[in-house]
Parts: sequence; structure tokens; C-alpha cells
Amino acid sequence: MRFAYYPGCSAHGSSLDYELSTEAVCEALGITLEEIPDWNCCGSTPAHAVGTSLSAALCARNLDIAAKKGISLLVTSCPSCLSNLRSASKRMKDPAFRAEVDDLLDAPTNRTFPLVTSVMQAIAEHISPDLIKDRVRVSLTGIRLVCYYGCLMSRPHDLMQFGDPENPMLMETLLSALGAEVLDFPLKTACCGASFGIPKRPLTARNSGRILELAHSLGADAVVVACPLCQMNLDLRQAQAQRATGERFRMPVPYFTQIMGLAFGLPHEALGLKKLSIPLDPVLAKIEENAPVRFGGEA
Repeated sequence: MRFAYYPGCSAHGSSLDYELSTEAVCEALGITLEEIPDWNCCGSTPAHAVGTSLSAALCARNLDIAAKKGISLLVTSCPSCLSNLRSASKRMKDPAFRAEVDDLLDAPTNRTFPLVTSVMQAIAEHISPDLIKDRVRVSLTGIRLVCYYGCLMSRPHDLMQFGDPENPMLMETLLSALGAEVLDFPLKTACCGASFGIPKRPLTARNSGRILELAHSLGADAVVVACPLCQMNLDLRQAQAQRATGERFRMPVPYFTQIMGLAFGLPHEALGLKKLSIPLDPVLAKIEENAPVRFGGEA
């Protein structure tokens, strides 16, 4: 299987571990991700704060590149990129808005754009749980995980099409296929504070703190995420969250692809585990205790 791929800016910087583990897991599942050429930033939060037409133009250029190459499906790992690309595609159906964006781009864009979906959805839709189970080399039996989607991945429902906007279950399905115990997590779609981590640090600390505090109280071994910004707030800024809640915890916050890669027995270097601010060491020790293996890809 080959999918056209839009990595987004953070994949080559702050969330390089997400990019590495995504590529490694997809390769293990027989999926090849092919970057579209000459892609640019989707605009993230700043662009649409300046102007919707500017944000749409940045996204439309990427969609246009894919469309003119005959691509019908484009996948991305970042929920913010996914939301922006889908939003632009929808808004470009308005002729007046399209004309404004085309003027910004100095050229007419393709009349139709490819469907955009997340890497998680692409895996779930094209790889059955049984095939994922067959790929497991290191069982995660006994590992207690909570899935955290953040506020953007499933909302707004009509745009994102990610299942129940308040209770998405796709990540739970994937992790359960690995043998992990996935705990019910009421805050799975609560906001972590998102980009307010810079201008409103106390707000982000409180929001992230209550998510981590609940995961800790439930006895979770890790909070599993799929968003670079959520991962940064919950992992890199965890000390701030602890101060905001008055609680002490060291909760690993890996990407779902890193957890899948562990179960597939992939080398730790290929999964970017060393980039995590809160190490996965307790989880790795628990896996080794439950099912002794030599880590690094060899059982």
C-alpha cells in the first residue's frame, strides 16, 4: 500500500519522534508513505488567526500539488494539519472564496482536491485488528494505557469525521489489538491548553495538569497521544502541570505509533523514544517483567 503523505512542519522538528515512529510502524504494516513534493506549512494556529483566506491559501497550495499529481487520498499524522487541510478544502467550494485564494496564490487551483485523512484512520481502515495482532512480537499484556485525543482530532464532527466527537474509540481499538489494557478515560477529548502554552502558560498548566492527574489516579502506565502539540504540553511541560495541581507524578506521554512500534519489536532508535522528556523506562521495565525480551527489535 502506498499513501501520499503530508508530514507538516512539526514532523521535521519538535515531533520528529512522531515522524520516525509513524514511518517505522507503517513500514512494518506494509504501508509506504510518499511525501508530496515541495509542500509548505499548513499555517497551524497563527495563519488563521491572521486571516482565513491566508490560512486556506497555505493549505490549498498543498492540496493543489497533490491534486495535480492525480492523488485521490492524502494522509497526515497531525490533527492540526488535518483540520486545516480539510477546512480549506471545504471552504474552497465557495466560488468567491476560491477566487480570493487563487488570487493570493497567483494561479488557479485544481477544481477538485483529494480526500485528507489521518494516519491513524488510514491504518485502521486498511489494516484489520487481526493483522495488527499478527504483527505483535512483544505483547503489551499488563500495560495500562489511557488514550488522549485532545480537543481537535474529533471536532467539529462534520469536518473531522472521526467517530463520536466526545468519545472516539479508534486509538483504543489499535492499542487493544496489541494486548494492552486500555482504561476508560473521561478526559480523552478535553483541551490540554493547545497553543496557549506560550501566552497563557498557567491555563495550559491547569488543563494539562488535570489530564495527567486523572491518568495517574487511574493507575495508567502512560498517556498515549496522537497530536504533537498535546504531546508537548503533557510531556515537555509536565513540571508546570505538577505545580499547577500540587501533585507529583512522572507520566510518560508517548505517541500511539511509538507504542505500536514497541509491540512490533521495532528498534527503539527507530521510534525516537529518547526524545520523550518523561522516559518510557517504567513501561519498558514492566513489559520486560511480564514477557522477557531483549529490547531493540529482537525477541
